[in-house]
Amino acid sequence: MKFAAAALLASLAAGAALAEDLTPASMLGHTEDEVKATLVSMGYEVRKIEEEDGKIEAYFVKDKTMGEVYVDPASGIVSKLSMK
Repeated sequence: MKFAAAALLASLAAGAALAEDLTPASMLGHTEDEVKATLVSMGYEVRKIEEEDGKIEAYFVKDKTMGEVYVDPASGIVSKLSMK
């Protein structure tokens, strides 16, 4: 049941994310699985995701652009975004 609730939240976050591109104010999710699902739904390939210093850190690639995002798990919102 817990997995079903997490999947529902991830799909809701993903649906909202489809309407926008990744920005410092993006809502990505509260768990690593939610963040990964949202990034994938936005067309990003998630290369690595882990917890670091209380934040969810994800490394991703899209259209030959690499990036790193930190998400506050309490709010689910991006706290730092870096694109290379």
